[in-house]
Amino acid sequence: MFNLKENGTNVPTEIAAGLSTFIAMAYIIVINPGILSQSGMEWGAVFLATIISSIIGTLIMGLFANVPYAQAPGMGLSAFFVYTACFALKFTWQEALTMVFICGLINITITATSLRRAIIRAFPESLQNAIGGGIGIFVAYIGLLNIGFINFDSGVPALSNLGNRSLLLFLIGLFIIITLTLLNVRGAMLIGIIAATLIGIPMGVTVINGNTVGFMDSCRALPSTFGVIFTDKGFGSLFSDVSRLPLVLITIFAFSLSDTFDTIGTFIGTGRKTGIFNIEDEMSYKQGGVKRQKSKLEKALYSDAIATSVGAVIGTSNTTTYVESVVGIGVGGRTGLTSVVTAICFAVSSVFASVISAVPFAATAPALVVVGIMMISSFGDIDWKDFDTAIPAFFAGIFMALCYSISYGIAAGFIFYCLVKTCRRKANEVHPIMWIITGLFIANFVFSALV
Repeated sequence: MFNLKENGTNVPTEIAAGLSTFIAMAYIIVINPGILSQSGMEWGAVFLATIISSIIGTLIMGLFANVPYAQAPGMGLSAFFVYTACFALKFTWQEALTMVFICGLINITITATSLRRAIIRAFPESLQNAIGGGIGIFVAYIGLLNIGFINFDSGVPALSNLGNRSLLLFLIGLFIIITLTLLNVRGAMLIGIIAATLIGIPMGVTVINGNTVGFMDSCRALPSTFGVIFTDKGFGSLFSDVSRLPLVLITIFAFSLSDTFDTIGTFIGTGRKTGIFNIEDEMSYKQGGVKRQKSKLEKALYSDAIATSVGAVIGTSNTTTYVESVVGIGVGGRTGLTSVVTAICFAVSSVFASVISAVPFAATAPALVVVGIMMISSFGDIDWKDFDTAIPAFFAGIFMALCYSISYGIAAGFIFYCLVKTCRRKANEVHPIMWIITGLFIANFVFSALV
């Protein structure tokens, strides 16, 4: 069913990859409810909605697209949902959920019309490689920053005190994973994560969270968010005031832009290097203008778009493809079986959330750093001696980490690519779609500045 041999993998590898991906992104199970509950949503309802949307989105990705990517509500998009849409723009959480649903429908539409496919075709090869290397920096930076290895207490980046127990556990886990990887031990990352988690118990870093809302409590709370977008508080309220319509449309656009390019960036950055997606073949057409059967990339884009709308119906912010999927890919995951295993883990976590959430970030951060090292090799395919190529590639790669956003990195790369071509009097070489997207990115930045 998953064409394991054809993809150069096997069942044990896919299972290990699925477990690794889940462990790397399990934090969202407790973090997402913590963020969205600030808007007035019930913690238990969001907790269960997060798990259900992750299961559905990841299963669609695995069974329909047969690729090793997991989906869950995006933390950055959840923050935009609460702090921008609800707090700054004064939308209710029901209205914000409705906009997320519409965002999903828009993404489904642009995928069905092959617009997303055309967008990817417009990416220069140098920027595709820059995105791959940039995601490597990004995921490594996530690991180093969130574990506190780097701090900004003095106003500038500095190395933290290594006497901190979490940092010590991080270094132990990093040593284990790097050592096992160099020794070519299969499942090195998963083994390292589990080992670090167990070592963290006597260190006091691995702690069971006893404050998690129970499964039955969450089930009783779920009706407060499930389907609320179809009530008077959702669609009925969002479009009741015509004077707010421009603000509604701009906010939906901001949701959609970030979601779309986070996903495209993740697929290009991870899929090109590993061979999961052959970008050139994915973009090809048969002679005579007859498009071939839907490609893996198209199916993956559909899966991502569908998951966003499904998540909004259940009661959570944009469900998107997780960059932490690279941990499972780094273990060797190449097919949808990896995603199916991850989805099963999410299902189990609904009952054992307190145990799952006990895996400390100090145990998963080393895997992100090692995967980042592997992905940075994409920079080697860029001609850095050609300044015209180096400028947009640099900004695309670096901005992902500095701005903590894949889409912002792509925006920086696009803007400087267009600038370079214009200064070199080669503006006609820029694909029209790139000009349009660059304009949309700039408009989005202006909107953010005004808000």
